[in-house]
Amino acid sequence: MSTEFTGVPDVHERLTAAGYLPDESIETVVYLAERLRKPILVEGPAGVGKTELAKAVAAARGADLVRLQCYEGLDEAKALYEWNYKKQLLRIQAAGVTGGTVAEAGSEDWHTLHDDIFGEEYLLERPLLRALRNQRDTVLLIDEVDKVDFEFEALLLEILSDFQVTIPELGTVKGTHHPFVVLTSNNTRELSEALKRRCLYLHIDYPSVEREKEIVLSRVPEAPEALADQLVRIVRSLRQLELKKPPSISETLDWARTLLELGFDTIDEQVARSTMNVLLKYQQDVQKASSHLRLPPRPEMN
Repeated sequence: MSTEFTGVPDVHERLTAAGYLPDESIETVVYLAERLRKPILVEGPAGVGKTELAKAVAAARGADLVRLQCYEGLDEAKALYEWNYKKQLLRIQAAGVTGGTVAEAGSEDWHTLHDDIFGEEYLLERPLLRALRNQRDTVLLIDEVDKVDFEFEALLLEILSDFQVTIPELGTVKGTHHPFVVLTSNNTRELSEALKRRCLYLHIDYPSVEREKEIVLSRVPEAPEALADQLVRIVRSLRQLELKKPPSISETLDWARTLLELGFDTIDEQVARSTMNVLLKYQQDVQKASSHLRLPPRPEMN
């Protein structure tokens, strides 16, 4: 069976089977990204499922997932490729060449040696090059791209436009196939217009109460429906506070599993306060949530 999606309904069915519950906008953008061969730029708050979307697409397509985790100071050597300098040095020493000159006796010609040490055997692939050269169907996840600088964005533009890269010692390396590319951003800075033009745009926000309840029941099927409904409404109420880090979907799931492990099938104020550290990771958030907590949450919070 082809790994390509046959339509938007097929995207829905296969992502759901992979454990990711998409809405219509997500399904449509994923399908168009594949058909138009364009990357997806996914923006939204931390913890809404941006990274999980790439993982689910890889699972749905039966593809390899290659992940580049971005951070401040990320450079070409860590993202694209670098040479195995230690192995090159050992090769030079074994050939009897020192200081860039040919040794007096029994050494190889320097030019031949130069071509040898800059061959495939000495090349260290990093995520971007690995995704381009992978022989299997590949999903390339460029995670938290807003953490890199504009210079690195220029490198991404070059790769995403032609899906090839020039390595001075080897020449132009073209992708063996067109990877499915997902870039995620937490909106910590504005991305360049050039990068945005290359991509299809998708914004994912925190889900509605009903959708998050559906996610909880899907990922934690042993949770009673009443408990799932109550906990997602509490989480929703906490996200409406001005917290340093609002609870993510994964933390909602962790809270559901925690409550089940502790034997709770309902949440009162004492239970909520005693397990709040599963949802919130800063003391100031815990204090703020504790002072504003009202149980049970209002049913009209949707």
